[in-house]
Amino acid sequence: MRTALAVVDAEGLDALTMRRLGAELGCDPMAVYRHTPNRDAVLDGIAELVVEQLATPAGSGDWQEDLRASAHAFRALALAHPHVAPLVITRPLSTPIGLRPLGTLRPLERTLALLEDAGFAPEDALHVYRAVTSFVAGHVLTELQELVVDPEETDDLLRLGLYRLPPGEFPRTRALAGALARYDGGAELDQGLDVLLSGLRAQLLG
Repeated sequence: MRTALAVVDAEGLDALTMRRLGAELGCDPMAVYRHTPNRDAVLDGIAELVVEQLATPAGSGDWQEDLRASAHAFRALALAHPHVAPLVITRPLSTPIGLRPLGTLRPLERTLALLEDAGFAPEDALHVYRAVTSFVAGHVLTELQELVVDPEETDDLLRLGLYRLPPGEFPRTRALAGALARYDGGAELDQGLDVLLSGLRAQLLG
């Protein structure tokens, strides 16, 4: 799976075929099928391998700070594997929870334990997990789209390629060139988490 991950990291998901994997491993593509049934199984393996790299922050005794640390750990992992992050986020959608690779479920189990220990009822802990995970996943997918055309360019319209947008159709987007160029993914993640976690804390105490 590490070979498959290396191909995806370097060239994206579309570059990964069973033929390409066989070539990278120095064997006939048909030989690959003796170790894995199909490309879907390879994708599952890649997702599990990457999730297993997810850093588990040391427990601080503060569930909000632990959730924040976990969110930043996932963001760091996604930025390290930008081609794999969408796969990690969307791949489980095609598989019932009990049939998913065990490695992809461990963050769920850890988070449920954290929240239940903090005082959330089991079902409430699940709702909190879903809310935080949905926000972080959405943030990461958005951040991965914040591509810069020319990092060396000082003019924000040119740097982001916004000069190509018709002014009459996209006046507001073009007007935000400065803000778009100053995008700080980590800071925006924290801003969103501040709002989300304060609401969850109120729910716990209410």
